[in-house]
Amino acid sequence: MLIDLLKETEALLEGHFLLSSGKHSNRYIQCAKLLMHPNKAESAIKPIVEKLKDLDFDIVVGPAMGGIIVSYELGKQTGKPSIFVEREDGEMRLRRGFTIEKGQKVLVTDDVITTGKSSFEAIQVVEKLGGKVVGIACIVDRSSVDMGFPIYSGIKLDIKTYEKEECPLCKDNISVTKPGSRKITQ
Repeated sequence: MLIDLLKETEALLEGHFLLSSGKHSNRYIQCAKLLMHPNKAESAIKPIVEKLKDLDFDIVVGPAMGGIIVSYELGKQTGKPSIFVEREDGEMRLRRGFTIEKGQKVLVTDDVITTGKSSFEAIQVVEKLGGKVVGIACIVDRSSVDMGFPIYSGIKLDIKTYEKEECPLCKDNISVTKPGSRKITQ
C-alpha cells in the first residue's frame, strides 16, 4: 500500500513546512525519499498505471524536479516516451531537443500535487506547442483545487494548508522548514 511506502521511506514528514506556494502545512510529502529506491518507485507507480489503462496518450511530460522520475517511470511502465520541462530564466520550457507535436496527446506528471503550480506551468508549455493535455498523473494528490483535467493518483491525502497569517503552527512559534526545490520569497 502506498501510504506504507511513504512512511517506510520517510517520505511523509511531520512538522511545520513552508510549501512552494508560500502556504504552510503540518505535513510534507518528500517523494524524492521514496523515488530514490527504484523498486519502490516502480511499486508506487503501478497503481497509477492501472488507472491509466483506458486513457489514450502519446507521451508523458513531467516538470523538473519532482515530475522527472515519475514521468520516466510512467513512461517505462506504459511504453510511452517520457520528457520533461525545466525552468530557464524563471520560466518553464521544453529544452534538450525534446519536442511535442501539434495534436499529440500528453499526460502531465508530477510527484505531488498541492496547488498544481508546476503542473499548470507544464500544461502551459504543452498547450503553447500545440499538444493536447489529456490528464495529470501523480503519486500523491493533496490538492483542493480543480485542476481542469482528470487526476490519476496513487493516493489522495487530505493534508491541511494554511496562509502564513492564519497558520496555527506559526502562532505556536514552531520553527518552519522549506523542504521543496522551488525557490520562493516569504
